[in-house]
Amino acid sequence: MNVEEFLSRHGSLIEREVKGRLTELLESAKAYHPLIGELYSKLGEFILRGGKRLASCSTILTYIGYGNRVDERIVKASAGIEFYRHSILVHDDLVDRDPERRRGETIHVTFAKKRNGRFGEGVAIFAGNILYALATRSLLGSGFRQELANEAVSLLAEAYKEVNESQILDLFFEAEEPKVDEWYAMASRRAASLFKAAILIGATLGEAPREDLKILREAALNIGYSFDIQDDIIDLFASKEEYGRSPGRDLCLGKKPLHMVYALSMAGGDRVREIKACFGKRKLSPRGLDRVRGIVKRSGALDAAKSKSRAHAEEAKKLL
Repeated sequence: MNVEEFLSRHGSLIEREVKGRLTELLESAKAYHPLIGELYSKLGEFILRGGKRLASCSTILTYIGYGNRVDERIVKASAGIEFYRHSILVHDDLVDRDPERRRGETIHVTFAKKRNGRFGEGVAIFAGNILYALATRSLLGSGFRQELANEAVSLLAEAYKEVNESQILDLFFEAEEPKVDEWYAMASRRAASLFKAAILIGATLGEAPREDLKILREAALNIGYSFDIQDDIIDLFASKEEYGRSPGRDLCLGKKPLHMVYALSMAGGDRVREIKACFGKRKLSPRGLDRVRGIVKRSGALDAAKSKSRAHAEEAKKLL
């Protein structure tokens, strides 16, 4: 079975579990208040809209790697990873004021239409919190021995703390010019933290030897770095059709992905000023976006970032 087949087969199992869990909650939510019922319906659509389920499938893959068969327990636990992943995305979309994700509206935009912007923002904050609660409940109710489930929840809580810390740094860097090591400090608690939790939870529930966890932790960090670097490159260089939302959003916000950290130090003089002139703009023209893409390419920043991404992917493969 190749990677795409694995993701398709096991991603479908996870999606079925997520849908079933939200369908159960929908009935009691409607009885509580129609608005809360609508919220769960929208969250279900948001989560199931698309995506490869890389993190949650990593949990299953690691579990299988320790001689276990895919069963209902690990699918429930992996659905918890999917709830967790989307709790982060709901908040991330709000903070970055992203109007769309995967060719659909973000949660804060959907609910802003019901009343106003403040209402949509508030709903998104609380909806993200709800998804985190569903993540922990999925792990605790997965059917694994209590001590294993408790350890999995502890790993998730640590990851949640870390990702919130990284989001604060990400915001801070919008008005700064971070160095490469500062970018790595931030990135170590972003996608790297997500993959670390997903992989270590799979290993923990699969009762992996304790000595393996350190190796898996290091591999997960490298996977996360590689993912983040490539995902950030996609934000600048992919088309809307490929990406599912308008490209260049990070540039407009003044975010500093690794390729931009390199570009600001490698492009020089007028080219750097041209990049900085894009920070804070509501929207870039196609010509303006192409200009920045050209600067990032010609300066060598794109190649430098891609080289780092490949190196991290290779290091993860060696460790595993």
